Order: sequence, then C-alpha cells, then structure tokens
Amino acid sequence: MERLKVTIDGNEAAGYVAYHTNEVIAIYPITPSSNMAEWCDAWAAENKKNIWGEVPSVSELQSEGGASGSVHGALQAGALTTTFTASQGLLLMIPNMFKIAGELTSTVFHVSARSIAAQALSIFGDHSDVMSTRSTGFALLSSNSVQEVMDFALISQAATLKARVPFIHFFDGFRTSHEVMKIEQLTVEDMKAMIDSQLIIEHRKRALTPDRPVMRGTAQNPDVYFQGRETVNPYYQACPGIVQEMMDKFAALTGRQYHLFDYVGAADAEKVIIMMGSGAEAAEETVNNLTAKGEKIGLLKVRLYRPFSIEAFIDALPKTVKYISVLDRTKEPGSTGDPLYLDVLAALSERMNEGTLPFAYPKVISGRYGLSSKEFTPAMVKAIFDNLGNAKPKNHFVVGIIDDVTNSSLDYDPAFSVEFPETFRGKFYGLGADGTVGANKNSIKIIGEGTDYFAQGYFVYDSKKSGSTTISHLRFGPKPIKSTYLISKANFIACHQQVFLEQFDMLGDAMEGGSFLLNTQVPADKVWDSLPERVQRDLISKKLKFYIIDAYKVANETGMGGRINSIMQTCFFAISKIFDRETSIEMIKKAIKKTYGSKGDKVVEMNFQAVDRTLENLHEVEVPAAITSKITIRPAVPEHAPAFIKEVTGQMIAGKGDSIPVSKMPVDGTYPTGTTKWEKRNIALEVPVWDADTCIQCNKCVLVCPHATIRAKIYDESALKDVPQTFKWTKFKGKEHGEGLLYSIQVAVEDCTGCGICVDICPAKNKQETRLKAINMQEQIPLRERERTNWDFFLTIPEFDRRKLNVTQVKDSQFLEPLFEFSGACSGCGETPYVKLVSQLFGDRTIIANATGCSSIYGGNLPTTPWSQNKDGRGPAWSNSLFEDNAEFGFGFRLAIDKHNLQAKNLITKYASAIGENLVHGILNADQKDEVGIFDQRERVAALKAKVTELSNATQNQDEKTDFLHLLSIADYLVKKAVWIIGGDGWAYDIGYGGLDHVLASGKNVNILVLDTEVYSNTGGQMSKSTPIGAVAKFAAGGKPLAKKDLGMMAMAYGNVYVAKVAMGANDLQTVRAFAEAEAYDGPSLIIAYSHCIAHGINMETAMKNQKAAVDTGYWPLFRFNPEWSKEGKNPFKLESKGLKIPFKDYAYMETRYKMLTKSHPEVAKALMEYAQEDVVKRWKAYERMAAATVDNPVQE
Repeated sequence: MERLKVTIDGNEAAGYVAYHTNEVIAIYPITPSSNMAEWCDAWAAENKKNIWGEVPSVSELQSEGGASGSVHGALQAGALTTTFTASQGLLLMIPNMFKIAGELTSTVFHVSARSIAAQALSIFGDHSDVMSTRSTGFALLSSNSVQEVMDFALISQAATLKARVPFIHFFDGFRTSHEVMKIEQLTVEDMKAMIDSQLIIEHRKRALTPDRPVMRGTAQNPDVYFQGRETVNPYYQACPGIVQEMMDKFAALTGRQYHLFDYVGAADAEKVIIMMGSGAEAAEETVNNLTAKGEKIGLLKVRLYRPFSIEAFIDALPKTVKYISVLDRTKEPGSTGDPLYLDVLAALSERMNEGTLPFAYPKVISGRYGLSSKEFTPAMVKAIFDNLGNAKPKNHFVVGIIDDVTNSSLDYDPAFSVEFPETFRGKFYGLGADGTVGANKNSIKIIGEGTDYFAQGYFVYDSKKSGSTTISHLRFGPKPIKSTYLISKANFIACHQQVFLEQFDMLGDAMEGGSFLLNTQVPADKVWDSLPERVQRDLISKKLKFYIIDAYKVANETGMGGRINSIMQTCFFAISKIFDRETSIEMIKKAIKKTYGSKGDKVVEMNFQAVDRTLENLHEVEVPAAITSKITIRPAVPEHAPAFIKEVTGQMIAGKGDSIPVSKMPVDGTYPTGTTKWEKRNIALEVPVWDADTCIQCNKCVLVCPHATIRAKIYDESALKDVPQTFKWTKFKGKEHGEGLLYSIQVAVEDCTGCGICVDICPAKNKQETRLKAINMQEQIPLRERERTNWDFFLTIPEFDRRKLNVTQVKDSQFLEPLFEFSGACSGCGETPYVKLVSQLFGDRTIIANATGCSSIYGGNLPTTPWSQNKDGRGPAWSNSLFEDNAEFGFGFRLAIDKHNLQAKNLITKYASAIGENLVHGILNADQKDEVGIFDQRERVAALKAKVTELSNATQNQDEKTDFLHLLSIADYLVKKAVWIIGGDGWAYDIGYGGLDHVLASGKNVNILVLDTEVYSNTGGQMSKSTPIGAVAKFAAGGKPLAKKDLGMMAMAYGNVYVAKVAMGANDLQTVRAFAEAEAYDGPSLIIAYSHCIAHGINMETAMKNQKAAVDTGYWPLFRFNPEWSKEGKNPFKLESKGLKIPFKDYAYMETRYKMLTKSHPEVAKALMEYAQEDVVKRWKAYERMAAATVDNPVQE
C-alpha cells in the first residue's frame, strides 16, 4: 500500500495515533509534551473522527495529577483513554499509575521524556522522568525517531489491550518531540488492523457499572496484600511476547520490522553499545560508518525496557561480544549504577548463574550521556568504542562534558564526522518571535513533501522568552537522515539579525563554497565595511557567496512589523534553488495559508505581499579580495567583570556553555544575582530617546518599561562632575523634595528590547511637532556608543533617599531603584512592570517564591539573572520550587522568617541587661510600616550585632557564646522581611489553587501576586480557568465556553485577606497604592494584575490600551478590598473603575484570540460574545452592590 509521506514532528506523530485510537483524552500542558494535547484539542474542535467514526472527548484538567485521575476514572468506566506528559507532570501522575497498573488496566501514556528539576529546572530532554516510574508496573516502550514514535504509539496501543499491562510510550523531549522529519503516515486502515475489536469489548466489560456491580480499590490488611501483588506476575511474564507479536503484526502491515531489542552492526562484533532513545540514531549512524571500515562493533537498541525480557536481550547480542558499554540518559546519585546498566548486569549474571549464557561473560561498563538534551554525536560514540578497546576502560564515565572533579569524562575528537556529503545542511540564526523558527518548520515541510528528499528540521532555543537567539538546523538529501545532533558544518548560513555577527562566530561553521544570507539595514554598497573582521575573513577564505536583504524594510512596507519569517524564507528558496522561482513562491504561499489562515485574511495577505516584495530587495554582494574591517567580535562580558561572570556566565552568553567544566559549576544550584547587566544583548533596532524640553516628568514611561531600561533620577547638581558631553538633564519641576534638584531620564539602549510601549504611554506632546512626544524611538546603532557612556555615568549618580519619597505616588515610586532589570521577558511584556514594581518598593527586604512559568523563566533562567542588588548588597532573594506548590513554598518562607524573628526576640530579651535595655526596647517595639521605620530598625540591629559580637568575644561561658553566635546568625530577621509569592494564572487558578487557598486562609503575612495573562503563557498559551468566555487558546480551539473564575471574589469571602485587582494601563496610581497597601497589611494579601501577553495576538507596543479597554467594558473591574477599613467603620471594598463604558466586544475584537473564532466558528463566536457580555454585566452589578454596601446595610443577594 502506498502511504502518505508527511513532514511532522514527534509530538504530532504521537498525537495522531493517540487521537485515532482513543475515546477519552485528559490533558494538561507541560513542555515539551503540550503539543500532543494541542493537536488533539484542535482536531476535536474540527470534529475530526477517530478510527471508530467518533470525535474523542478532550478535556483539560487543573494539573497532571488531575489528568491522571481522570484517565483512571475513564478507564474504570470502560473508555479507551490516554494522556500526554513529561517531567514533573509525570511524577504527579505516579500515584494513579500504581493504581492503574495494579488494576491491570489497558492504557498508553505518551511521554516526551524530560529532565527532572533537581539543582535547577530544565525543559530539555533525558530519561530522568520515565526512570522514576520503573516500579509503577507500567511497561516502558522507547522510540528513537519520529517514524518510530508514530509506529510505537500504535504498537503500544495494540499491546496494552491484549496484555492488560499499561504502557508509557516515551521518546526524547525536544530531540524527538520537536524534531521535524519526513515519515510515512499510518492510515486509518493500519490502525484498525492493529486494534482488536474483541479486546476493546473485553476492556469495556471490565468497566464499573451498576448493571454489573463490583468493587475495586479496597483497603487490604497484611494477611492478603502481599499475595494480591503477586497475582499480576503472569501478565508481566506474557507482556514481552505480546509486544513482539504486535511488532510482527505491524511489520506484516507496513514492512517495518521491530524487535524488543534491535541489533545493528557487525555480525562478529566484539564491542557493543547498549542504549535507547534518540541517541541510538547517532550511534547507529556511527556504527554503520565504522563497520564499513572493518571495525567489529555493534549497537543494541532497547525497545521494550519494562518488562525487561532477559531471553530476548541475550538472544539479540552477538555471540562474539567481549566488551559492552551501557549508556544511560539519567543520573541516580548514590546508586551503584544507572538503571539500564544495572538491568544489563542483572540479566547477564542471571544467565551466567543458570549456566545458560551463550558466550563468555563480557566486560560491562557504564556510561552516562545527554542529560538535558546535551549533544550526543558520532564523535562521542567513537570515543565510547575507543574506551572499550583500552586495557583498563574507564567505568561509570560521562561523555559530552568535562568532568574535572571526579575525572569521569571521556575525551573525544569533535571534528570526527560521519555525515553524507550529499546532505544539505543549513543553519539559520533568528530572534525569538521574529518568525524564524516557524518559517523554517514550513521550509522543511515544503522540501519534505515537495521532493523525494529525506528531510529533517531541529530548532534550538533556550527557555527564555521571545527575544532570545534561535538557531534552526535543516538537513535534506537523498539518503536517510539519522543525525540526531546539531549541524557543525553547513552549506548555508542565514543571519536574521546583524547584531549576532558581533556575538557569534557563525561563519566558523560554514563549508567552503557555501552561501551566507544576512538581514541588514545597511545598503549593499556599504555592507562590507559593516562586517566584523572575522566575518570578512571567512567570506574570503571559504569562498562563500554573500547575499543581503533589508527584511525589516520589506516587513514595515507590508505591515508585517517585526515578523520577517516569510521574507527570509523566500530568500532561502531563491538562493538554494531547490525549486524554480514560481514553484517556490506557490509552495510558500500555500504554507502561509495553512499556517496563518485561522488568524484572518489580513494576516495571510500581509504575508503574501511580503513574499512578493522580497526578491526585488534580495541582493548578491560581490566579496572583495581584501579585509578592510577593524570590527572585532566583542567579548561576551567586559574584562572587569567578576571571575564567576567571566568564567561561567560569560561562557554561557557566548554559546560556549558546553565547555564549562564541572569544577566551575555551583554544587547546589546557587547563583549570584544581578548578572543581566553584563549581557548587553543589543537586540532593539530602535530605542527610546528622551526629549527633556517636552517632558512633564510624570515617570509613566519608567513605570511601564518591561525591562527597566528607562530610569529616572533626581539629584543635586554636584553629581554632574565629569558629566559626559551628551548626557541630558533638566531642572526638576517639583518642589516637594527641595529646591535646585536636577532631573534626568536615561535609557540603557544595549538592554532595551525596543518594544515602544513607553512612547505609547507618554502623555506629553511636542507642541512644535505633534507627532512627537517626550520620548521617541530612534535607530539604536548610531546611539549605542554615546548612550553606553551616558548610562555608565547615570549609574554613578546617587540614588535619592528612599525615606524622603512618597512611594504611594507614581512619580516618586519610579525614583526608586529597580532591583529587577533587563530580564529575558518578551518585548513589551505585560507581567514584568508589576514584578519590577515589587522590586522597587520592597526589593531590599523581600524573599520571593516564584511559581514555574513565564515569571520563573525570565526571572531565573541562565545564563543571566535579572533580580539585582542595591549598593548595600541588599536585594530580592529568589527561588523557584515547583509549579504546583508555590504558595506553600512561600508559606514555608514565612514560617521560617517568623520563627527566626521570634527566636531573636527571645534571645535579646534574655540578654537585655547585657545588650542594653534601651536598645532592646527600641528593637522590640519598632514601627516598621514605612521606609523610615525600616531604616531606623536596621541601624538598631547593626548596633545590636556590634554589641553581641563584643559580648561573644568577652564571655568564657560556652552556653552564652553559643547563644550569642545563634543571635548573630538571625539578628537580621529583626528587620521586617516581606514574602512575595509570584506566579501566573495557570498556577493560581489551576494547578496551585488548592495551596493558594490554604495559604490565604492561614492568616499569615504573605503577599501573593498573580500575573494574570489568562492563559498558560510559558507553555505556549493554553487555556486556564482564567481564560475568558469566547477566547481561543490552545486546549480551547473552539473558543472557551465558560466564564472566567473570579479569584478575587473567592478570596474576599474570607474577610481577612487584602485583595486588589489592578491594571497598570488603566489606572497606574491605583496599582501603586494597591502594592503599597498589600505589603503594609499584616496578613495575607492577593493582587490580581492584568498582564497583556503576546499570546493574545495584540500589538504589544499599544498593549496598555488593551488594558484600559478591558477595564472600560467592566470585564476587568479595578478594586481594593482592605480589611483594615472595616475596623474604621468603613466599607472594606472600594470599586475604582467606571465599568460598562463600552461593549465587551469592542475590547475583545482588538485581540486575535477573540477574532480567530469569528473565522473558524462564526456562529459560536456570536453566541459566546453575547454570553460574555451578559456575564460582564452580571458580575459588574454584583461589584456595584458590594461597593454601595455599608456596615449597617450589607450586600443583599
């Protein structure tokens, strides 16, 4: 049978089979598995049928634990049910997995295997998560490639029904889940042929039903529990045979034969590697290359890891084997070995003890590789074989890193390559959110489906938000591609941002005679002199063809803004000449229509125009014979940076993190703060420039700046000593802080992302030229050197005394130094202005518990950290525990701080006479409600520490000395410490709500900030219970039919919780006051902050207008609920916005997330919009009644 060839990634391959072979799908987002669930939700919204002609039920739960519970329930009710997960999400499913397996229930969980958060979180792939499930009773089936993902998804589904053993079907996160490959798609007939209908009926017969009542889930005592566990043994003994039976059945259908263990290599191999996962593809590629040269080596690929079939394992090994290297992609600290290694030893030893081992016991050594998607290349494979050939091979080795602590690493030659010369290899450097990755995914699909070539695409992006560097790796050619590693030598290199040439040696990877495409604003006749010296050298010495385009010019002219994807894609096809011009453009436009059609005709048409305008702007530049440039690739960090920054952080910034040795890494995951200031990303094409004459000194631009790159200071004229010539200042217009002060606004142009939100918010107009404001965008490059000098000088100007500022006013609050700066958040981010405000108001005394999500990624993702310190070395202390437990994590902070505080008070009371009664009295009775009080308490504690040190040195009493040392270790807790618990709506409304509710109910003094983007922003924009009616989101492809959860109303029900709902773009003063009141309130506080997001499909430059519109509709009411006001006889609830000023749809249709539904489901969109308006009015009226209530006349429902 001729089957369709498709170019898809591993997640789509797994989702395709899972969707077609199940009736119920319970989902929850977690990277890198979310896409499987997204595909299923989208297909269900399109009414796509499974193999039985039904649309599966797809439901999002509040957590992975909830998803697995729903799976368990649906299975017990007789439905074929599946789910998708990874990493911590899989760990949350483990309790249900024990139950599902214990009850011999057929199901397949599809897992894109990912690192477990240990010393740090990583979203990238290894086997740490699946190895944590070994004792659950789930079978473990491993796929190595995208084709195998589709094939094994079906094989596991067929096997679980017959075996009654549940399966985890896993494949490597990112390396396989996100790798785009050309594969053969299974047909509905294939799936029907593999799935036995009688087994489905038997599965249903085991369902719980009142028509045939039985009990499961009993509680058992010691007399029978043990025996009950042993009843399942026959099923697990039969399972491997059943899997092989299904593999054979599958081979008869498709011609692709798999075995429980597949051997490749020399029949008489003496050295064998044993492994599973995507690394086996690179190992197979290497083995094929070396055996062709006569090497006696081989590779054993493990398919079914649990149950482990000793018989099949021994039979698969060549009988000539003498040396075995077992590779694990996980680490189990303290174990005698990692899991697969121990299983191999056990299997060999058991056969040896039985006397049935058909060969001499080989030397077996263990190796570890590829944690967190660390590269695994043919060079490393060769090093492993070479190690086996040594007289004393290194055991328990690692490969791919430099371990200079326990010296376990293997050396390898990175130049060793086994790639076919016929394979085209291209690398594309882009900026997150510029569309580079999306365009290259389309390109590889066009090539895969438009030619007979094999094709592969893999995309490297760190876990920062948009604005980070992305590198796309594309391969295609006439031979099968098993290269599951990055491209090291490329025929084609594209640089989509010229600033990258100053940061990366990208042409070092270029092959002689290749092509280089540069997006630049420099015209063709001047571009040569704009290139760094090394780039010129490589262009000449490697005889490269050089092409340029000003993609941003084309994008602006066609309304594309910063999205240059279609333009650069067109250039690639024009230069590579894979198709003729007309065919290329036709196929690109077809891909555009498919990709962006749901976003409306306007988006599609803009992309079409960009494609049409591209070729006339693409120029080949003749490469001169001589090097003329004096521009050098700048160091990643300056020479005067601290040692750790140069040796570790700087190496990561430069893209050389792989070469950092183990000895340089912190042993416990502790890193310095305030390191973003060294990065200087220079990603903005345009930056804001201050017009001092027009400025009204409101500081609104400083407040809204998402990256803290705009700063304001007031200062004495004496600070202008040695002032740079171009530094700007003016007289401060206010009198409240004294006469004669000067005022400056300064921009860190090298850290700015160019979002322009500051210009949009500026209320001041230039009367001479009304299109201009007090802050205006200008090209960055001509300003860079000058403003770098000005910024450095600005930082030397002393910060204004915090005690003299009225921090409840917008203007004064923005003279406070931000201790959150230059984060990796998206350009124009709606969350970070609130986070920055916390750092300004309370950063010098704050400890932060941060839920996993956007805020933990832009707040704590290496290489650099934006949380910073003031000149005294004080600043926010920050940590991320997990996604689901953030409220409890922060609650733990409060418990510890309160305990330290109490212990310190007890000790100073105990030694009051020695310390000094007046000092102790002052400390114990200090009022720390404002900056003055906190400053004074710090002075007292400093005096206390000096006195206690003196007493400790003088005393000979050991008990006293111990007390004094304890007191010194906790004395600083006598100064007020603020606990801020920060996270997004996915955490607060969904997975972490139970903990959040408990912490609010505790009465403890914690501050909770919910950055409400109304979707799971970090994992790609999935629906949460905060998502509004009618909005399209991932997991809500047909529009969300239900109303948003009213978290604020629920919290106010406790009566003793401070609650505020804010939107900076609608009322900045109310926002600032809410933050100040929340922190001052001695009890739990909750601030829900409207946070616009790139996932909303909006113009981020004007996003504050969206915030205002949301408030004006009444959809987002601004309010403060302060229990302290009740004590004054006042209504604790204050409604601070004038809602119902505009219809909800006027706001909603400013955003693509709502407009999309009018294209895909117009009738549904209309109905949901009417329902949304009704809900807005109903809720607004309820809030109005609360605001009108008095102590004597409470709200009447």
